[in-house]
Amino acid sequence: MLVGIEGLFISAFISSTIAPGGSEAVLAYMVAEGCYQIEQLVIVATIGNTLGAMTTWILGLLAAKKFPVTTLLPEKKQKALDIVRKRGVWALFFSWLPLVGDALCFAGGWLRLPLLPACLIILSGKFARYAAIAWVFI
Repeated sequence: MLVGIEGLFISAFISSTIAPGGSEAVLAYMVAEGCYQIEQLVIVATIGNTLGAMTTWILGLLAAKKFPVTTLLPEKKQKALDIVRKRGVWALFFSWLPLVGDALCFAGGWLRLPLLPACLIILSGKFARYAAIAWVFI
């Protein structure tokens, strides 16, 4: 096996922080190989990706303390900030989306959305995405 369960976790974590990654491809490969239980793979990827998203959320929280002026944010994060302001914590369900997902998490922290609801909604969106990917590659 080229990638172990730890590699999936690391890939999922990194994919959900500021750095780009390909945890979906890693998960798809591991599901197709059949060396691990699918449920285990989905859970590990979901937890790693959620922890990465919460790291980005915390970075947003820290940035808001140091730079409270929203005009300092790049345009991509300004759009995400507007979405999260309008939709609230529910916007974080879409944190799994490429490009905008990290910005949504950052905006959630910036706006000081409640930690536990934010974490649970992020987790549910990430779980749904990984479960769908695993289902496709069974």
